[in-house]
Amino acid sequence: MASHKVTALATTTAMVVAAAVVGSLASEPDSLYYASLSKPSWNPPNAVFPVAWTALYADIAVVTGLTLAELRERSRDAEGRRYLTAVVINLVLNGGWSWAFFRAENPAVSAIWAGALAVSSTDLVRRSWRVSRVKGAVLAPYAAWTVFATALSGEIWRLNS
Repeated sequence: MASHKVTALATTTAMVVAAAVVGSLASEPDSLYYASLSKPSWNPPNAVFPVAWTALYADIAVVTGLTLAELRERSRDAEGRRYLTAVVINLVLNGGWSWAFFRAENPAVSAIWAGALAVSSTDLVRRSWRVSRVKGAVLAPYAAWTVFATALSGEIWRLNS
């Protein structure tokens, strides 16, 4: 039903926007702290991050919304509740990473946080794939980016220990 899709997309879009705002409030790529960190040669330029995250946030909102709607349409309500819980946990981890990295100024905490986000993102891809292989494939770049972010955070931790 169209109403399931509209409701689910509105819900996931609002949640994704909230995570993006929370993360943006803590992000300070021009801070003295960030400038002082040793970073690997494969660290992307700062301009890449907002472009990548904007695309990924749109991906998350659409795929999770459509997956949630499909679960509701199929009357798989218990699975839908578990899926929505997984999305909420993922977005809390997502929005919180910037606080762990930029505000806590602790590379170890941010690397571990990024790892938890990567596990959660991979789990979302798995859950989406089980509902629709296309949806899982479309969400896969998000998991790949968070795995990359974990490697990057881990290397920043190592370089600044």
